Amino acid sequence: MEPTRHVDPEDIVETEPLSWKFWKKRRYIVVLLAFFGFFNVYSLRVNLSVAIVAMTENRTVINEQGEETWKQDFPWDSKQKGLILSSFFYGYILTQFIGGFIGAKIGGNLVFGIGIGTTAILTLFTPLAAKHSLELLLAVRIIEGIFEGVTFPCIHAVWARWSPPLERSRMASIAFAGNYAGTVIAMPSSGLLATIYGWESVFYVFGTIGCLWFILWMAIVRAEPSKDRHCSADERHYIENKIGSKGHNNITHPWKAIFTSPPFYAIVASHFSENWGFYTLLTQLPSFLRDTLDFNLDKTGFLSAVPYLAMGILLGVSGYLADWLQVKGYLTTTQVRRYFNCGAFLAQTVFMILTAYLLDPTWSVVCITIAVGLGAFAWSGFAVNHLDIAPQHASVLMGIGNTFATIPGIVSPMLTGHLVVNQTSEEWKTVFFISAGIYLIGCVIYWFWASGELQEWAKTPEQKALELNHKKAHTYANEAITIKDETTTH
Repeated sequence: MEPTRHVDPEDIVETEPLSWKFWKKRRYIVVLLAFFGFFNVYSLRVNLSVAIVAMTENRTVINEQGEETWKQDFPWDSKQKGLILSSFFYGYILTQFIGGFIGAKIGGNLVFGIGIGTTAILTLFTPLAAKHSLELLLAVRIIEGIFEGVTFPCIHAVWARWSPPLERSRMASIAFAGNYAGTVIAMPSSGLLATIYGWESVFYVFGTIGCLWFILWMAIVRAEPSKDRHCSADERHYIENKIGSKGHNNITHPWKAIFTSPPFYAIVASHFSENWGFYTLLTQLPSFLRDTLDFNLDKTGFLSAVPYLAMGILLGVSGYLADWLQVKGYLTTTQVRRYFNCGAFLAQTVFMILTAYLLDPTWSVVCITIAVGLGAFAWSGFAVNHLDIAPQHASVLMGIGNTFATIPGIVSPMLTGHLVVNQTSEEWKTVFFISAGIYLIGCVIYWFWASGELQEWAKTPEQKALELNHKKAHTYANEAITIKDETTTH
């Protein structure tokens, strides 16, 4: 019987190296479609943040007698609006772990597509639900959250099969940039659509775009290279051997090791911190710009999008830079994750505090843009870190971590709704101070506990065998040097 041959990932190269012609590599077609998938994830999520301003604003109406009166489509107060904006996350938090677990079992591509496609269909029914009752609107948003909750965890199941280790940062960050592209397009577009065609059009337009993407994703993307007939044999061989093991569905998760792993808790803490600041601004920035800085609805939509444009651009930069620093050997994976993540958090802490103090139409937008934009470097830290420490379990780790990281989406809008009652600058200051403090706590935890190394409990039999071969080779080499030295001495 021929012994099993373990291939050293360092020895594997592609016949046709990666170039700017990304469409020649099937894995980057997956990245491109994942980018547009996340575009829909966030455009379907944030459109309500802008639409709700139009849905609740006082409009001038002239009645039959020619008298001018004020009218609101929905007379919701600040607490009710906070409940509506946070309701999505009640459902979202329920399916994080399930999404990661199922994605690892049946293929992250299927779960990712179904999650976004169903959310898009429900978005088309949002105007009908809102007009029926507040309760039905809340129910629709909660169900949307349930289906979108699977997206982030199960995409890690896709990366675990498709992304070579030294391309993880750029592949994941390019895809995640779709979140901010979606935000950048959705916020100003929602403002314009609501102003010109009425708030209902916001949900019809983005719901339709989501349904079209779903058809493309399901037709093109497969769970792993071996199941994609358009993926070349050379690329398939390269990906599978760089990852170190061929994809399989019978994964046993070491639960005790996971829940006693400090690097895993460092990722969770960072994800929670980043999401607190992000969700606070995502759901409340249009209201902040209108209430405190006196911007009207169409300007609110455009200005709310600026920080996410900065983040979307910087995500590509940070992902490429993170991989480049590792490829060149300037920094280890652990150093890249730690420096990028903690550097971003410190900067975000500073600029959140400056936003609280300045409250100036120009400088507040500048500070918020810098704070949100620099979060791109944090995403090249914690967001791909699951794939470093445990690639086979990454979707489950993301599911568990994102469950905790969803709590800010629930708590932050409701807390803001209770803090910002009279829409004064002092009330908004408190909101920004809280975000700054949480960024700082996340920075400290990640600095001391983070790791970019494959954890012992996450190693596959193939990786353990290869590691043993390396140790044996190293031992033999040292013994040969010792014998040579002794011979020379005598």
